[in-house]
Amino acid sequence: MNTTIGWEFYRSFLGVLKEGSLSGAARALGITQPTAGRHIAALEQALGVALFTRSQVGLMPTEIALALRPYAEAMESTAASLERTASSHGEGVRGVVRVSASDVIGVEVLPPVIARLREQHPELKVELVLTDRIHDLLRREADIAVRMMRPDQGQLVARRIGQIELGLHAHKDYLRRHGEPRTVDELASHSVIGYDQPSAFVRKAEKSVHGFSRDMFSLRTDNNLAQLALIRGGAGIGFCQVPIARRDDSLTRVLTRKFSMQLETWVTMHEDLRNSPRCHATFDALVEGLQRYVAQR
Repeated sequence: MNTTIGWEFYRSFLGVLKEGSLSGAARALGITQPTAGRHIAALEQALGVALFTRSQVGLMPTEIALALRPYAEAMESTAASLERTASSHGEGVRGVVRVSASDVIGVEVLPPVIARLREQHPELKVELVLTDRIHDLLRREADIAVRMMRPDQGQLVARRIGQIELGLHAHKDYLRRHGEPRTVDELASHSVIGYDQPSAFVRKAEKSVHGFSRDMFSLRTDNNLAQLALIRGGAGIGFCQVPIARRDDSLTRVLTRKFSMQLETWVTMHEDLRNSPRCHATFDALVEGLQRYVAQR
């Protein structure tokens, strides 16, 4: 096996995995389709394995290709981290910082925080990754992460923000049309908004909140922003972060004593980045902004 395989071959390999074709990978990577094809052929030859098979819907990854994917993604994360660090060389707060957060926090909470940060440090570039997946800070998939659980990795710098309460809310127009439920049993006659497929958080919630299960939902989606949009659109009753609802006079909380969950919130980064001006400034800004958000009354 050739041990000097160029990163560009793995980059094209990941491009084909993500896009499903040579043409799609070429467009995503800014290279030509023949170049992408040569990279895949060279990688297959160097590794001595077939990575893709052709089908009517495009290129299908082989079993070995799927096994190699996480390692290639780790290389991609390392390369991106290298570029971010190199771009930030020099004095002052400058360069690129990559922040991971949940979709609701990223859309509803962080924009003004990032706006203030950029006003203070105009040479700073922020990459905001919105996902409920926990990015691995040890592999530098992100520089800083806002997490809804206590980090358990020893090499991380972590600051506890506090607890964000979740409660059931509905638009006032919905409640005018359908009335406000006074008991858990009355929810059965309402349009309740919730998840489709259970996650680790959902399974925990089912144990801590009586009557909480998939069967109670007549409107189901695993996208948290879609759930919030349905609540704001008057489609039914659903879970919303209490500080978000407090900012919106059109939303009313229902069954306050029956449905309440807490999201323990942390800001984390790798300990090797504590002396990075760009990461230090961003970390402090996120902590301050999230503390203001949690403290809203």
